[in-house]
Amino acid sequence: MNNPLLHLDNVTISAKKDGQWASIVKNASFSLGQNEILGIVGESGSGKSVTSLAVMGLLPKGILAITEGTIEFDGRDISALSQKELRNLRGNDIAMIFQEPMSSLNPSLKCGYQVEEILSEHTNLSKKEIKEWVISLFEKVKLPNPEKIYNRYPHEISGGQKQRVMIAMAIACKPKILIADEPTTALDVTVQKEIILLLKELQQETGMSILFISHDLSLVSEIANRVLVMYRGDIVEQGDSQKIFTNPQHTYTKALISSRPSLDVRLKRLPTIQDYLNDAVNPEEITPAQRSEDHKQLYGKQPLLEVINVEKEYVSNAGLFGKDIKFPAVDDVSFKIYEGETLGLVGESGCGKSTLGNAILQLDKATAGKILYKGKDLTKLSHKEVRSLRKEIQIIFQDPYSSLNPRITVGKAIMEPMQVHKLYKNDKERRAKTIEILNRVGLGEDHFNRYPHEFSGGQRQRIGIARTIALQPKLIVCDESVSALDISVQAQVLNLLNELKENFGFTYIFISHDLAVVKYMSDQVLVMNKGKIEEMNEADALYAHPQKEYTKKLIAAIPSH
Repeated sequence: MNNPLLHLDNVTISAKKDGQWASIVKNASFSLGQNEILGIVGESGSGKSVTSLAVMGLLPKGILAITEGTIEFDGRDISALSQKELRNLRGNDIAMIFQEPMSSLNPSLKCGYQVEEILSEHTNLSKKEIKEWVISLFEKVKLPNPEKIYNRYPHEISGGQKQRVMIAMAIACKPKILIADEPTTALDVTVQKEIILLLKELQQETGMSILFISHDLSLVSEIANRVLVMYRGDIVEQGDSQKIFTNPQHTYTKALISSRPSLDVRLKRLPTIQDYLNDAVNPEEITPAQRSEDHKQLYGKQPLLEVINVEKEYVSNAGLFGKDIKFPAVDDVSFKIYEGETLGLVGESGCGKSTLGNAILQLDKATAGKILYKGKDLTKLSHKEVRSLRKEIQIIFQDPYSSLNPRITVGKAIMEPMQVHKLYKNDKERRAKTIEILNRVGLGEDHFNRYPHEFSGGQRQRIGIARTIALQPKLIVCDESVSALDISVQAQVLNLLNELKENFGFTYIFISHDLAVVKYMSDQVLVMNKGKIEEMNEADALYAHPQKEYTKKLIAAIPSH
């Protein structure tokens, strides 16, 4: 590549542990050309975000450092610049959008002011000119009512809008390079598509180069000209985006592409990275005939749960003299779920899917309607009856770390619900059962006395699942329970959930904004929009022939690889 804008030459980044430096990114070499989008793909711990922080000069002093190699920007070595020189470079020439806009924006400052700060730091514009420029930036990133959002605080706007404010902030000084670190991870599939198209448009319009970092290979294929794949601190493959997709060379790249559920083929078991590394991929498929036979048996029984005309209304106070405004979060919803079934629940943020899940769990009482579980109306139960029913209806949360007590070992955390519901004779029996369950979810006896912080994200999710299945429930609500996981860990957890369903006869309500995952897991899919059921059908039929415009829009937004 002639005169690249950014060039990393044999860069090694090391972390300090117990007084010793150990390399976490090894001999990374790559270039970013003028007016190019380069995708960096890899899972947690692969070194992709650390590499981007090194480019920005944001490695925490004394903890991480570049121990070898150089980083050149526009022909100048920036790896040895002073903090003052780096400050001039940041925002001006190289800007960054972070993964989590809520924690990157200051909650106590209005959105417009936060973008203004950057411009007053790096330009000589007057106050009036700065305000005009911010409003025009908000228009450029397609924020609705730019004038209104200018005066709003971060908590008053949606996740997608917050991300657009971050992008406006990043492009304010017309940087030559924009680093986007997982900029769409927490967003709905439709908002994700909008952000990707927006970044592409901005890049074409301004001619800036983009370093796009993600763990989702199919997403990167939608935006990047070239891709480099990182695995455990090494760049294992790099090249033209299409080539890497159609003809991956490295085993890890092949595994990353295949671990994501396909929209065309229904595999019995998703391949994991380990399967690829051990050459143990099982390509067995579930045929439409097998699926149809399974469904005949499944729907021939009485429903386990019946939701009838359920409504959940929230009241927002409009002000001192204003009237209360009623907001229907769940609006006249009815459906049935059968024992052994997985019902997928999809829709954009705010559509009411988690509210509906909470109403079924009796964590948040429905305003109207009936919820019949084995013929008994849950909405009419006393507090004591609901408590004893908790054993049968359980939830697996989105964030396993915040749902585990950091002061309790995982063994005790799994035993705790058994003690509450008086399962088994004594703690000795409960301990034995806990070890059996740990083995079941791919952990072992040696994990019993460890604390949550000693585990990876995927392992913590397994502990969350172990805690749920300890009570041998009948119905489990999985609320975005794999959305924060890497692709290959996600594949392991989905396989585990299917295996447990087969062995224990569990019934799942599977809530997610990831439509490819929902299709893979579900027998039927229910699409929600603004509190109502938009459409409901057998999963494969719904994806092949969506009836409603809203469903078509959701499916069209799924990354295509």
